[in-house]
Amino acid sequence: MSGGSGDFRRRMERAAEVRSYRGAGISPEEEAELEAVDSQERQKRRKVDDAARVEYLIRDAMAQGKFDNLKYAGKPIPGLGEPYDPDWWVKGLLQRENVSGLGPKAILLRTEDAELDARLDAQFTEKQVRDILDDFNARVIDARRQLQGGPPVITKTRDVEAEVTRWKERRTARAPELPSEPEPKRSWWQRLWHGSA
Repeated sequence: MSGGSGDFRRRMERAAEVRSYRGAGISPEEEAELEAVDSQERQKRRKVDDAARVEYLIRDAMAQGKFDNLKYAGKPIPGLGEPYDPDWWVKGLLQRENVSGLGPKAILLRTEDAELDARLDAQFTEKQVRDILDDFNARVIDARRQLQGGPPVITKTRDVEAEVTRWKERRTARAPELPSEPEPKRSWWQRLWHGSA
């Protein structure tokens, strides 16, 4: 309430000043100049009032604990300082929802090619490895045939026999070394009869 009465009082004082200038015989140019200065003063006052109001609201929110436990508290804001991307919201949605398999075939094949060895290592039989490699090669060849634009397909097909050999080598390297033939356990009476040795 006090802020409203202060504004009213300021307006009344300013109106009295303008009336007194008009009665003092100032020229229209000087009156226009005074009005320009007056409008600048009003804008400055409005900015100061807005800044004070914002400062008050921020302090009040901090006192209420509304800024506690924010998601990025103490961490850099993601995407800050990067150039503007008009599809930022689509990319963010795909990342949040963990959607994969969308995009140009060339990019998808590059990603799959980078992860193919790990996928092959998870297989148990040679037939499964061969089926995965045949399917991958067929999709690479199919992507090269399509003329729909987009990035070029630079992913190479995989040699099935060489990949199967590499898969077998990795598999044997991962297999734990089997200990030599363990000594057969002797029963309690054999240990007793032949000694503890």
